Amino acid sequence: MFTAFIENNQDEFTITGFILLSVLVIRFIINFTIRKIAKKNSINDARIRLMCRYVSVTLLILTLIIEAFIFGAEFKDLAVIFSSVFAILGIALFAIWSILSNVTSGIIMFFNFPYKVGDKIEIHDKDFPITAIIEDIRAFQLHLRLENGDLVTYPNNLMLQKAVTLVKKDAIDDIIEDDGEAV
Repeated sequence: MFTAFIENNQDEFTITGFILLSVLVIRFIINFTIRKIAKKNSINDARIRLMCRYVSVTLLILTLIIEAFIFGAEFKDLAVIFSSVFAILGIALFAIWSILSNVTSGIIMFFNFPYKVGDKIEIHDKDFPITAIIEDIRAFQLHLRLENGDLVTYPNNLMLQKAVTLVKKDAIDDIIEDDGEAV
């Protein structure tokens, strides 16, 4: 029975092999490009891995959709499944829109953010102005170290909405030199 399945779907398995090989090559090229851009801009390795993970998940979803069509799924069948899934996701994502906003902002900041870890910045917020050193840039928030030593987590989406001034580039190096150790 298993061998009959393989013999009946030999063309589909051949196409699947070609698609998997193509997706692996595309994934390699995109990840290589991300790493090259990141190294050029001195971006943290954790952020690089996060972006590569986003690419891998996106390519996996696209590959599964293509494979469904190869093995005979019709568009109307997939449309029913996807409309149901997207309806559920839409309701869930509406409830967590701020998280998605922060993740999207994190992706934008990965490719186009003028500040890096170690820079001292000033965030111009009328209610809560902050002058701090960027300690880490994560998927949802930045970790900012205040001058008094407190750690503040600041949402990525607010970083893109507020005016920010670079006070000093690589300010963390000065702190290490002054104290003799990392903060």
